[in-house]
Amino acid sequence: MSRWGVLAGVLFAGGCMVGPDFERPDAPVLDSWSKGANLTIDSRTGFTSRSAHSVPWWHVFKDETLNSLIAQAYRQNVGLQAAGVRVYQARAQLGIATGELFPQVQELNGGSKSIRFSAKDPFIRDLERVGLVNDHITRVSTGFDAAWEIDVWGKIRRDIQSADANLKANIASYDDALVTLTGDIAATYVTIRELQQLITSARKNAALQKKSLDLTRLRLENGAATKLDVDEATVLYNNTLASIPGYEAELSQAYNALSLLLSEPPGGMKARLRSGGRYPRVPAEVAVGVPADMLRRRPDIRQAEYVAAAQSAQIGVAKADLLPAFTISGAIGVRADDFSNLFNNGSTAGFINPGFSWNFLNYGRIQNNVRVQDAKFQETLLNYKNTVLNAYAEVENALTAFLRSKQEAVYLRRSVRAARSSVGEVEAQYQDGTASYNRVVDAQRSLLLAETRLIAAQANVLTNLIAVYKGLGGGWVPENVKGLISDETRQQMAERTRWGKLLEKPVGDAG
Repeated sequence: MSRWGVLAGVLFAGGCMVGPDFERPDAPVLDSWSKGANLTIDSRTGFTSRSAHSVPWWHVFKDETLNSLIAQAYRQNVGLQAAGVRVYQARAQLGIATGELFPQVQELNGGSKSIRFSAKDPFIRDLERVGLVNDHITRVSTGFDAAWEIDVWGKIRRDIQSADANLKANIASYDDALVTLTGDIAATYVTIRELQQLITSARKNAALQKKSLDLTRLRLENGAATKLDVDEATVLYNNTLASIPGYEAELSQAYNALSLLLSEPPGGMKARLRSGGRYPRVPAEVAVGVPADMLRRRPDIRQAEYVAAAQSAQIGVAKADLLPAFTISGAIGVRADDFSNLFNNGSTAGFINPGFSWNFLNYGRIQNNVRVQDAKFQETLLNYKNTVLNAYAEVENALTAFLRSKQEAVYLRRSVRAARSSVGEVEAQYQDGTASYNRVVDAQRSLLLAETRLIAAQANVLTNLIAVYKGLGGGWVPENVKGLISDETRQQMAERTRWGKLLEKPVGDAG
């Protein structure tokens, strides 16, 4: 027994690890953002290559309402809670894999057996006559059984590596859910402010057009205007009014979308986000960092890397099946004819059974399983590369769109100023009789169009900037959020199952 124990220790301590050791995949390299986006990253474009500080990116907008919405969503969003629970699930799976390092079978057993023989059996009567057996036999036993497959080739250790990488992948997935949730809330909030401003602009322009319509009707009564002038004013006024119900329907949908992101029943956002709210402030300078920062910060890239690491370890698990498995099994216990003699001297019994097994006639099946795992690993490497390329493209596109939308907004501001001035001048000329009413209609229509386009352009500036931050992997947990799940979720899990310290503190860092 001692010889086999020493041999097991030597095999376990000095056993090799079959299969490849994982190394971070090579990623495509981008020196600077200016190459793909055709931009110069300097103060003239509003970008800077300095690294962003590890602070919530949405704070740059200086909008306390947006800040509170995001903090609230982090506490109660159902999808985010589910991602956090998956992290705890992966942590428990890692515990299962780690437990395989120890004897896989550890059983306490016991029992009592009583056998009564037939008094009519002649063989039994003969044994009783010579005193070799009674008419019944009682056996009482208890003991401990164990079986251990020694991890000679590193199969179990590779499986632990895979489970550990899977845990990290789930943490990265949680981080990715944070980034997505934050960006969706910010973008939806901007959409709400855009629709509120469009409704306000339409109502303001409708009031202006109604004033002109009333004036034109009065001039018609006095013979200073034509029926055509009244009809044109009526068409413009009612077309403007007709746009408002559509905006209001879209606004209601946006309210509901925001409620869903906060995992709340619809109906409460309208009172919380009253009309008249301004757009969040656009910062004068945007810190984009360098492409290498994105590779470290984007959670979907980290997740793709960990998925590849988990699959790499599975190659070693499959290769270990090509080699013999060494096991030690045994049992120790006590047996007696009744409970009173169970622990007397001489009642101890046991055995130890070292052995091995080798599926040497199944090489085709096992080797093909190794090939399957290798092909899956190669797929994860290609997915990692594709994830990096998509990330580069997202940031480049967002940077370009942000810059161009800022330029568009500059031109449209000038257009709105000119349109407002034009409306005032042409109305004065119309009242003086030096301009026809169709010029008034054209000026008012141009003003409405210019304001509508400016409101949309300002929204595009913000949504494109949000896309920049999302593309860079921005996402940090607010200070008032602790752990990966809410206190309510943690309490429900703790009441059902004994989780121990696993639920007392987070198992990974988010953001």
